Amino acid sequence: MVLIIPFGVVSGYVTVAIAYYLKQAGVSVSQVAGIVAMVLLPHTWKFLWAPVIDATLSQKKWYWIGAILTTVGIAMMGALPPTKAGLAILSTVVFLTSSATSFIGMAVESLMAYATPEDLKGRAGGWFQAGNLGGGGIGGGLGLWLTQNLSAAWMASVIVATICFLCSLALFLVPDPKHSHGRAELVASIREAVRDLWVVVKERSGTLALILCFLPIGSGAASGLWSAVADEWRAGANTVTLVTGIFSGLISAAGCVLGGWIADRMDRRLAYILYGLLQAGAALMMAFLPRTESMFVVMTSLYALITGLTYAGFTAFVLEAIGKGAAATKYSVYASLSNMPIYYMTYINGWAHDQWGSTGMLVTEASLCVAGAVVFTILMMALGARFRSPVATP
Repeated sequence: MVLIIPFGVVSGYVTVAIAYYLKQAGVSVSQVAGIVAMVLLPHTWKFLWAPVIDATLSQKKWYWIGAILTTVGIAMMGALPPTKAGLAILSTVVFLTSSATSFIGMAVESLMAYATPEDLKGRAGGWFQAGNLGGGGIGGGLGLWLTQNLSAAWMASVIVATICFLCSLALFLVPDPKHSHGRAELVASIREAVRDLWVVVKERSGTLALILCFLPIGSGAASGLWSAVADEWRAGANTVTLVTGIFSGLISAAGCVLGGWIADRMDRRLAYILYGLLQAGAALMMAFLPRTESMFVVMTSLYALITGLTYAGFTAFVLEAIGKGAAATKYSVYASLSNMPIYYMTYINGWAHDQWGSTGMLVTEASLCVAGAVVFTILMMALGARFRSPVATP
């Protein structure tokens, strides 16, 4: 849990603290969306360098590299001026810092796989996600609170960066797996990754899962811009801190648990489509309900809960599609590519907001979600797939 916290901190700090700070400084929502998208971009193809991390330095060394770069990157974010002229530099720093967190994530996943006994893998996975979501609360909630209450933004970023670096100390409590590294192993790992992915994609369920990675169903992209549009609901900084930072992570976690439970009791593809339509409905409700602070709290919380459902539904469907062989390699590919709709929908939402306001932004996201669900259903029919009745399991 402690080791993965910095991974969530960067995402939370950019999407909540930096986004709110930029919006208050007069930066447009579409420009804020561009910054937020930079957090997601490295994670859309991070699987490409996963074999490099597996076959070169040790997991702990890669973690230290990622932790140091992440610490420096977060500290730099608060030091950069929130002006239009400085957005290009800020975007670059955010991109590089988010890339560094991918080293952290893969190193922790590998350490966890090697160090966790079979009977504790479920518990380890739970604490892993708790650290990720908790990190988002620290980066977003604490980061924004510090930004609002300290005399300079760089002070807040330095404090958040220091917290991230201190998480590295937990490495001394984790065993370092010993295995050989070398060029031959690296080439073999890359070849194995490509072969495993091809085996999955050739199957009908694997093809559907791959297509699903690119469709805007249940992307939850609007959540990355809540702090940038909060003033339209007259929501203050303290409200944004609690709702989009700390509470959002807790509510999404509850949605993940509920969504996984439901997905095990019906066709998982149908579950994911239904979750996406629920999210579209929540976006439409928020678009047309009164613009008050209390409504902002209610609707963003509902959106966060449904986002948890969609994440669980996607994970359940992909796990079913990839089977057991080389599951880590295959899942990392799908997990990376699943960031694509979040990435481009963040840009689209920002553009739609500048064209038609927050109502247009939410209607646009809902419309594309429904269109994605229709396209996916048609493709299922074209591939000869059918929704299945749930199979009873003990």
